[in-house]
Amino acid sequence: MSSSDIFIGETIGTAVLILLGAGVCAAVTLKQSKAQNAGWLAVTFGWGFAVLTGAYIAGGVSGAHLNPAVTIGLAIEGGTKWSDVPLYLASQLLGAMIGAVLVWLTYYGQFRAHLTDPEILKAHLGDEGMVDQASAPEAGPVLGVFSTGPEIRNAVQNVVTEIIGTIVLVLAILTQGLNDNGNGLGALGALITALVVVGIGLSLGGPTGYAINPVRDLGPRIVHALLPLPNKGGSDWGYAWIPVVGPLVGGALAGGLYNLAFA
Repeated sequence: MSSSDIFIGETIGTAVLILLGAGVCAAVTLKQSKAQNAGWLAVTFGWGFAVLTGAYIAGGVSGAHLNPAVTIGLAIEGGTKWSDVPLYLASQLLGAMIGAVLVWLTYYGQFRAHLTDPEILKAHLGDEGMVDQASAPEAGPVLGVFSTGPEIRNAVQNVVTEIIGTIVLVLAILTQGLNDNGNGLGALGALITALVVVGIGLSLGGPTGYAINPVRDLGPRIVHALLPLPNKGGSDWGYAWIPVVGPLVGGALAGGLYNLAFA
């Protein structure tokens, strides 16, 4: 697998993953969206389909890691060369940022309608409506479209939740090869991974919104901070380390656990 294959596959695959995943968050969140208030089931299945689509697109090119936690887990397991890891991670971050920009373009009118609605401004930004960014709240009204956030802000619990969810994801990916009779799961592996992501969202996503992927959170959070969204509020950088560190630790632990228990 060449460096260009890794770059192209991971950038495009991760961009599609975020476009569809953050896209479902926009659909259920933003005013004047036909899917507004569709609920948690729509979000979890939307993210599962996002993983499925991104993996189908990138699988034959780069292996469709689409997630630094998966890349780290595969490197520890031995399926990915450590020398390729930086390129995987950089490509994934770039793709995540591209995907977030595409969500903004797709829902441009809905973002403006949501962020200029008096009720939204009063609920999130205070009675005065418009505020300067220096005094903005930790998480602005549409940050949840781009990034995750906890329902209960407890750093230890939040990190542990992300670690556990990521271990489940990466271990499910690493053990697919034990059930393929030597023939490779191919496209079926992408479907299994997508269903695992849905399961994690339904069972473990309640506390933090289940990032389970550092670039899924970091890339769109950077885009949120940079986009010219009116009254967007803060990007909650004080929380941003948790959905990065937690999944990386979870991916590493899953790789080690695989080597101990299954290799």
